[in-house]
Amino acid sequence: MSTALQTTLGTPDIPVRRMGFEFDDAIPKFWFEQNSYLSMLMTALSCTFPEGERMFIRAVRRFQDGIRDPQLQQDVRAFIGQEANHGKEHEAFNAFMARKGLPIDDVMAFVKKGIAFQEKRLSPERMLAKTCALEHFTALFAEKILSSPELLEKMDEGLRPLWLWHAIEESEHKSVAFDVYQEQVNNYWLRVSEMATVSVLFTFFTGLHTVELLRATNELTNTTAMRTAFRTMLGKNGFFRGMLPHYLAYYRRDYHPAQVDSSALRNQGLALLKQLTNDAVPQALFD
Repeated sequence: MSTALQTTLGTPDIPVRRMGFEFDDAIPKFWFEQNSYLSMLMTALSCTFPEGERMFIRAVRRFQDGIRDPQLQQDVRAFIGQEANHGKEHEAFNAFMARKGLPIDDVMAFVKKGIAFQEKRLSPERMLAKTCALEHFTALFAEKILSSPELLEKMDEGLRPLWLWHAIEESEHKSVAFDVYQEQVNNYWLRVSEMATVSVLFTFFTGLHTVELLRATNELTNTTAMRTAFRTMLGKNGFFRGMLPHYLAYYRRDYHPAQVDSSALRNQGLALLKQLTNDAVPQALFD
């Protein structure tokens, strides 16, 4: 991993770190625990990020001019900066995986068409509710990574900084879209109904894209890899274990993302990121 010298923008709580990751082609195709299922699952998620992050930005921007809280206005600008960089860095990762012979472009084109279909037919309010729901998922996943460094250790060392950096920033801005929604829309039933819809669609299409990538690697019928992946994700200390109560909290009327204080996790993550990048990025990015 190499990075270019960049400046820090945003706010003290939501800094915009321009990382400039580069990925060595020597990194293996099965980079997560040397497991095809885990690697293709994470790659499938990455395929959704560039256009997904742009959708989040568009959804929030539609309400940006009406925001009354000056601090929230600043947070929105920082949110946009972070999400734009997430899209850029995952495009670099996706291009790296495409060089491995995977149908990355097909998956990304499918995602782009799907988002365009929804934006054409759904109201701005529902698209913002969809953004809040997906931001809840990304924050759940991010904070699980931050609280489980052993998961990072299963990744190839050349890719750990990308996923750690992304997790830190998803945790940092996890409240922004929600705060915009509450100030500008504040419709409980729209919020939770969209979460229910997103939960089904997100699970289905992530699985669909993972299967597509596995077929391209001729690993779909690798039952050994499948069993290992299920243990990592659903086993006793698996990725998804303990996540259900946090997911269900979203359906409470009084829910707010900040009810879970993750500042200590983020600080630990930043310290680890600095260590992993071997001081290749400016100190200002960690302040």
